[in-house]
Amino acid sequence: MTDVTLTVEAGACCFKTVVIATMDEEMNITYKIKSECPNVRAVGKTLGTIPVFDVIATPFTENAIYKACSELPHVACPVPCAMIKAGEAAGEMALKKDVTYRYD
Repeated sequence: MTDVTLTVEAGACCFKTVVIATMDEEMNITYKIKSECPNVRAVGKTLGTIPVFDVIATPFTENAIYKACSELPHVACPVPCAMIKAGEAAGEMALKKDVTYRYD
């Protein structure tokens, strides 16, 4: 099993989220979500085990992560993308490389 931990500091809301993605022997991803945001915590409770290719290779409108996060009140929340990135890395299908948003 491969575990990946990714920390998200979401910006203006000041909520910190830790996403832990684990891939099992059958190439399924399980998420553990620790968040200061009650809405993100609620999403974390609804996620089951998701096949890695369903995490990383389905369109936005069909993606299990984005569907689970569709009720988040802020459409620009970076947590759903972070969950995808963590799943990619846990599935050993992407390098662990930081992502940055920066206003100039």
